[in-house]
Amino acid sequence: MSLKKIITITAVAVISVLMIYGFILISKIFSANTKFEEKELYVYVPSNANYTDVKKILAPYIKNFDNFEMVANKRSYPENVKSGRFLLKKDMNNIDLVRAMRANIPVKLSFNNQERLENFAGRVGAEIEADSLSLIKAIKDPAFLKENGFNEENVFAMFIPNTYEIYWNTSAEKFRDKMIKEYHNFWTAERIEKAKKQGLTPVQATILASIVHKESVKKDERPRIAGVYLNRLRLEMPLQADPTVIYALKLRDNNFDQVIKRVFYNDLVMRSPYNTYVNIGLPPGPIAMPDITAVDAVLNPEKNDYIYFCASIDRFGYHEFASTYEQHQINAKKYSDWIASQGVTR
Repeated sequence: MSLKKIITITAVAVISVLMIYGFILISKIFSANTKFEEKELYVYVPSNANYTDVKKILAPYIKNFDNFEMVANKRSYPENVKSGRFLLKKDMNNIDLVRAMRANIPVKLSFNNQERLENFAGRVGAEIEADSLSLIKAIKDPAFLKENGFNEENVFAMFIPNTYEIYWNTSAEKFRDKMIKEYHNFWTAERIEKAKKQGLTPVQATILASIVHKESVKKDERPRIAGVYLNRLRLEMPLQADPTVIYALKLRDNNFDQVIKRVFYNDLVMRSPYNTYVNIGLPPGPIAMPDITAVDAVLNPEKNDYIYFCASIDRFGYHEFASTYEQHQINAKKYSDWIASQGVTR
């Protein structure tokens, strides 16, 4: 056999081997390498996690880990692990998987209708890495409270219900700092001026809005209710708001899961800074997280001469308003008789 023929055969063999190797390599890189049936799922990498931790997290979802590691090493992923929330899609190849583990996807966090800071912290702690205890600690940090003009009773007024994009691995302190920034963004010069015209600070406006929020789910009625409470404040009358008594009862019992539909006389004389039947002025903090319509109702109240109101028995969810105590007594008796006929005992 001639040398030329030997060289030709050898070259063909080498090229064939290289082609086979290349095919295998390409197959390892670009073949689908997931083993979950969902179209997509999220994996969570804690802060300070290393590559060993990531391998444990990804193990249930990757078919051939050797192939994944080969690509991960080529792309220097083990030395550059990121913490956060990462989206994996069915049939991703290894390049896609490594790329996905570098793209931290924010959480869309929505909150409203929370009754107190502890409930709120639990709600947030279920969505991000920081737990409820660390969130409460960060929010109640004395230096933070002093710097921003809050105290432990009214700091709940800082949170504006909305939907926010927040990275899952956001620390408690960074979450708190984002919320105070959103608070200042909400309380524009225009809103602050409107609150001032009602004789209120932003925190006081939020506290009153929390009462208005609890008094009525009817957004179109909230400006009227806000007007009534502002009338009472100007007259230095007790607000006499049942929702504040209900809050005080729940706080006393340390049970915010209980449902209280009726307030009795013994409840009205209960000693509590939140009981607006025995204390003049606003309670020390919000009794709930008011939505923006309730805040705007306080900032843009209906101008009226009403002093009293009670639930209506003719228009469910609405109230009957009165300028005189005599008329209020008539309205209140109608409601009291109706509620008694329903057998409501608490």
